[in-house]
Amino acid sequence: MAGKATKLLSTQPSVIAAAAIGGKKEGEGPLGGCFDKINDDPYLSTDTYERGESRLQKQAVLHCLEKAALQAGDIDVLFGGDLLNQCVGTTYAVRCFEMPFLGIYGACSTMSEGLALASLFVDRGVTANAMAVTSSHFCTAERQYRFPLGYGGQRPPTSQWTVTAGGALIVSQHAQPPYVRACTIGKIVDMGVSDANNMGAAMAPAAFSTIKTFFDDTGMEPSDFDLIVTGDLGKVGSRLLCELMQQSGRDISQNHADCGMMIYSFETQDVHAGASGCGCAASVLCGHFIPRLQSGEIKNMLFAATGALMSPTVNQQGESIPSISHLVWLSNETTT
Repeated sequence: MAGKATKLLSTQPSVIAAAAIGGKKEGEGPLGGCFDKINDDPYLSTDTYERGESRLQKQAVLHCLEKAALQAGDIDVLFGGDLLNQCVGTTYAVRCFEMPFLGIYGACSTMSEGLALASLFVDRGVTANAMAVTSSHFCTAERQYRFPLGYGGQRPPTSQWTVTAGGALIVSQHAQPPYVRACTIGKIVDMGVSDANNMGAAMAPAAFSTIKTFFDDTGMEPSDFDLIVTGDLGKVGSRLLCELMQQSGRDISQNHADCGMMIYSFETQDVHAGASGCGCAASVLCGHFIPRLQSGEIKNMLFAATGALMSPTVNQQGESIPSISHLVWLSNETTT
């Protein structure tokens, strides 16, 4: 342990497989080639968007198992969640697998939370193979959190586009990169932002808190990492995060990347401030970053997905938006 919040993993388990599934808009973006499967139909051949999201997440699990050459029965525990009430996107997706299941909710930080928990379970010898999965869907999220899909309201410039995508990964003790070297459990941070159309401003302080805690706990610096990747802060939140880090004496502007600014093209796709949703950070990590860590193109990377822990009910009651960020250190190298 490097500090109260940061856990150094003694066995440094491996992410042995990862899979990313996307929708039509995601396939048309700059990272379209990173997905294992693209679904052009938002219903995914079902009769509701919610069933479609569950099918999308099920596809992520199946592709991940296939890439790891494992069966569902080989997974000792599955950590999963999504944005829908009671995490039904996940529970209906994975019920057929009969895996030991722990449902989690971190909003858009769910993949970093699931990866951290899976890594800790494997590192401590609780399980041999642990899986993490999450997803989001534009149509299911919009009508739960904002307006009916046919409302046609004007979206403000600070708004972000909910990604239709999912990601799944498996952590095991197999000695192959990428290795999970450490994780930092985030604290809930609430700076009083109440605008549900400005998620970046609400989540940036949580990302700052967790990233700063990691550096304070470990004594490391931004220059020790090729990339410091956040979840889906978008244009607004990314700028705020870099400013907060600069004010704290650590400049991350040269090696910071945000999944919410990578998955879509600002020039050709109308996404305003960027992307959001559980599937944003999950699919970019699983489809884009994990292969680059495996190949050695990236040596050391911090992955800090962020989530706004809100509901439309309390937001309409005037509550501000508490946020969370969990961090995982992924590396192509392991200590001896």
